[in-house]
Amino acid sequence: MKLIIIILSLIFCSSESSFSQDIFVAARNNDTVTLKTYITSGIKIDSTDSRGSTPLIIAVYNGNYNAARILLSNGAKTDFSDRSGNTALMGACFKGYIDMVVLLAQYKCDINQINFNGATGLIFASTFGHASIVKFLLSRNAEKDIKDKWGKTAMDYAVNQENAEISALLKN
Repeated sequence: MKLIIIILSLIFCSSESSFSQDIFVAARNNDTVTLKTYITSGIKIDSTDSRGSTPLIIAVYNGNYNAARILLSNGAKTDFSDRSGNTALMGACFKGYIDMVVLLAQYKCDINQINFNGATGLIFASTFGHASIVKFLLSRNAEKDIKDKWGKTAMDYAVNQENAEISALLKN
């Protein structure tokens, strides 16, 4: 009897693990039909993968707006961070996805959240030259004076990248 219970436990645990991993694949592939199926089945929407990423972080990083919207409208939390301290907002700012930044802001993400290096979405957007995102974040009261662990602000990165447009936005 003990052996049967152990075997059934192993089968259940491995199928649940496989099932929960599939939500990450669906988020990565913008598979909204599968995402909806997982969500209605009661799977934990803010579960994490081996890198600490949630399905929302994966959807956003891969530019999958529809998947991100479904996850958010079903209660995915905006401010979870992966094992590096990066959030979905930081991924959107790094990649230059203004539509994702706007979507995350609509769901009340923390515009000024910092990662383990002290960087914010504004620092990412400034570093990688995404002026439209810098402008939007500033309109949402992003703090310009936050310094990362190297003592650099978003302005420092804009100047370092010789990006006059972003430097001008951060000056005002």
